[in-house]
Amino acid sequence: MRSDAARPRVARALAPVVGGLGRAGVTPDLVTVTGTLGAITAAVGLIATGQLFWGAFAVTLFVLLDMLDGALARARGGGSVFGAVLDSTGDRAADAAIFGSLVWWYSGAGANRLLVLLALLCLVLGVLTSYVKARAEGMGLRCDVGLVERTERLVLVLIGTGFTGLGVPFALHASLWLLLAGSAVTVVQRFVAVRRSAAGRTLP
Repeated sequence: MRSDAARPRVARALAPVVGGLGRAGVTPDLVTVTGTLGAITAAVGLIATGQLFWGAFAVTLFVLLDMLDGALARARGGGSVFGAVLDSTGDRAADAAIFGSLVWWYSGAGANRLLVLLALLCLVLGVLTSYVKARAEGMGLRCDVGLVERTERLVLVLIGTGFTGLGVPFALHASLWLLLAGSAVTVVQRFVAVRRSAAGRTLP
């Protein structure tokens, strides 16, 4: 389940939509903000109130916009530095809303302390996964490794949430346990990659 392998096919499928947005004058930053705010609203308004299937469905639709902003930026001749920062920040905010909404529901009416713990751990490991890469790249190091990146993280949590909303027992348990294990492996992989890349280098 690697997002990099699917990107060329996704790009071809989205090409007509990207072309239409470009002709309409829609900017990549507007797509990013719309997708982020929509995902947050869907998570807080639906997942956090126990409407797990429709919450997962709505969040998925808005998360798909994340595939459009980069493609739209490339179609317009390349993205901006501000756009890249905005996109990364929006990703973190949407992720936090999804897992935070699960924590809110299962610490209240959902009443499942194990799922609260799993969601919190997955949120923390997801932040660490992104931070290690961002910090490494800020130091001029490459860190393009990892078993579970953002796409895989979202697929697992949204599928588990959606199937739980449909009444499938332990769907969210299974997806969060898988995500927890995969995220832990990813953090270790990235630290190993950074250590190798930084071998013999010192701070200026």
